[in-house]
Amino acid sequence: PERISMPDIDIDFCYERRQEVIDYVTRKYGSNRVAQIITFGTMAARAAIRDVGRALDLPYAQVDTVAKMIPTELGITIDKALQINSDLKRLYEEGAEVRYLIDMSKRLEGLPRHSSVHAAGVVISKEDVVEYVPLSGSPDESITTQFPMTTLEELGLLKMDFLGLRTLTVLQSAEMLINSKRNKDNYFTIDQIDFNDKKVYDLISSGKTEGIFQLESQGMTNFMKELKPQVIEDIIAGIALYRPGPMDFIPKYIKGKQEASNITYLCPQLEHILAPTYGCIVYQEQVMQIVRDLAGYSYGRSDLVRRAMSKKKEDVMIKERRNFVYGNKEEDVLGCVANGISEDAANKIFDEMVDFAKYAFNKSHAAAYAVISYQTAYLKYYYPVEFMAALMTSVIDNPGKVAEYIYTCRQMNVKILPPDINEGNVSFTVSDGSIIYALSAIKGLGKHVIEAIVVERQANGPFISLKDFASRLSGKEVNKRTVESFIKAGAFSHLHLNRRQLMMSYIQILDQIAEEKKKSLTGQMSLFDFAPEELREKYEASMPDVSEYSKEQLLAFEKEVLGIYVSGHPLEEYEERLKKHATVSALDFQINEETDKPNVSDGDTHIIGGMLTSKTIKTTRNNAMMAFITLEDLLGVVEIIIFPKDFEKNKNMLDIDQKIFIKGRVTIEEEKPAKLICQKIVPFEDIPQELWLKYSDLETFQKDEENLYQRLSAYDGKDTVIIYCEKEKCLKRLPKSRSIKIDNSLIANLIAVYTEENVRITENSIENILKMN
Repeated sequence: PERISMPDIDIDFCYERRQEVIDYVTRKYGSNRVAQIITFGTMAARAAIRDVGRALDLPYAQVDTVAKMIPTELGITIDKALQINSDLKRLYEEGAEVRYLIDMSKRLEGLPRHSSVHAAGVVISKEDVVEYVPLSGSPDESITTQFPMTTLEELGLLKMDFLGLRTLTVLQSAEMLINSKRNKDNYFTIDQIDFNDKKVYDLISSGKTEGIFQLESQGMTNFMKELKPQVIEDIIAGIALYRPGPMDFIPKYIKGKQEASNITYLCPQLEHILAPTYGCIVYQEQVMQIVRDLAGYSYGRSDLVRRAMSKKKEDVMIKERRNFVYGNKEEDVLGCVANGISEDAANKIFDEMVDFAKYAFNKSHAAAYAVISYQTAYLKYYYPVEFMAALMTSVIDNPGKVAEYIYTCRQMNVKILPPDINEGNVSFTVSDGSIIYALSAIKGLGKHVIEAIVVERQANGPFISLKDFASRLSGKEVNKRTVESFIKAGAFSHLHLNRRQLMMSYIQILDQIAEEKKKSLTGQMSLFDFAPEELREKYEASMPDVSEYSKEQLLAFEKEVLGIYVSGHPLEEYEERLKKHATVSALDFQINEETDKPNVSDGDTHIIGGMLTSKTIKTTRNNAMMAFITLEDLLGVVEIIIFPKDFEKNKNMLDIDQKIFIKGRVTIEEEKPAKLICQKIVPFEDIPQELWLKYSDLETFQKDEENLYQRLSAYDGKDTVIIYCEKEKCLKRLPKSRSIKIDNSLIANLIAVYTEENVRITENSIENILKMN
């Protein structure tokens, strides 16, 4: 009876089938009684300042400085930023131009900027929707309400959120891949797995959580390593805790879990409520139970308190604090003091509840998510190939994310094969323990082309050659450009290993097919038509006698047509160097799906390493040269801005494909990937390395000394060689005249002679070089 609004119903569905649910509801209740909900994108604090600054034609640098003084925290306003940022307040008070900019921005802040269809909301009414709210048409021809969801709730209408959850699609796809090679009586079902599998919990605790639902962010990964979950309840609590408010309780929760003597309660009455969560408030249900058991609230009123806290309704919370501490006879609330709890303890408990409730999960929500987290972890442990294939299919339109998961596959020793015309499909598929890259990931290739290939393959068997493929698909959208993309992607590699030969002959083959078709239509025949089959095949299969492209060129082709490297990466031999010296990866500069912002923070200083892939030089108003470059590492790309002073110092290091480390300051614009403003550049080859060779004793070294110098003579460079004689425990640093250039071929040669355990490479810290520069 105390409920004042309709229940909030959120349901997650497979991302690809969400529209089916909306269609079902529309059929069941009638299109006149179901509508999607409008949502308004409002002018946020930073955006308002930038838009007003643009309208006033103020210098970009000045507006950018002011905008970046607004913190990026959720729900920040200009007024709040003025209170917490003394530099912004000083600019506002001292500069008339800045004051006018901010005052105008405050008038626009919060106003609607654009409208769109709510990502999940659907309203269902008893009578025609138009009897309750005005409607409008949207660009996708769906009908939406003109009122947003908060107004609909106040009107008493039933709103349901039909959410499309990508991970549910991943689970379904992985299950299909697993069962594709099984008999029906042996089908795998994700709903029947064991939720007490120690190996799965060990995987989560190890920090190898890439691709695991809700657990793959760096912060959550570190939390799971500390938490070391052993049962599903641990994951439920972890998901509920890892949010801005409850996150403050994480150290207390872990201490309590590790040692019961660390658990404390502000009053004894809290023990039976918080004992399962080691003395911490973790769930919304606990907030409701606290106000009921400690202050005598009813069930309905406890829910109203929870809602007020989560919606941050200050006036309601001030009133409820009094009720919670002292009670309210008129409203039949006993209060904590009347229950023997001190005023001080009651206020502290209320403060904890307020801090927690701002971002809290209810336990049922956390439990549902934890089940999916465990299911994805289970698949990753027991069916890694199928799981990673399904995972990459789910992000196929996001090359950066695909590249991240390909890197994960390499770490897991899961092999990724190029697209294949005989085994590939629209999505990523599995064959003999490897993942075959999706044909639909090839740029410029329409879905109908892939479907035509699959249909032809199923009807008439696998393709046996490039000519066979082109002949059978002639007239079905397969043209010269399509065939070239297939060759560059490696889709014919199982039929013909040498891509250079295919690239040099495919046009001739396609022209030959076109000519044969033309002749067949006119009834013409050539002398070759009378030749034996073996002679015709020899003629048709004739290809130039040329060697294969270099590995670098093959990788460049893959990057050109797939957007990422598949069979390898130009930087893979530098992986350990990047791990040692870089403080961030390119992935940290991209928008994080969970937080809607990059992992790096505005103004932070970081070092990133990689390969320069593009460069644009511009001239400033002062006729100085500056550059915008793209740096690529193993996980993606990041844009680097190099201002004139630093460009002049470093321009000789900015050739395309140059491998460099860059130290710089992060700069972030709203809703865009972060960038790095260059401060210093260090080429990979400028980082000194040391080659350590171990000999059993000094005599053995002296006997081998001349042979060693001979082996090293072909690798002239700046790296130091150090000899260690084990018996005498002595070190010998070779003179500078014996310095070398360490590379993979040298290391391989030395290991072949001295064995791997006697050859070691060490590298100095990049910080020492940055200080010198």
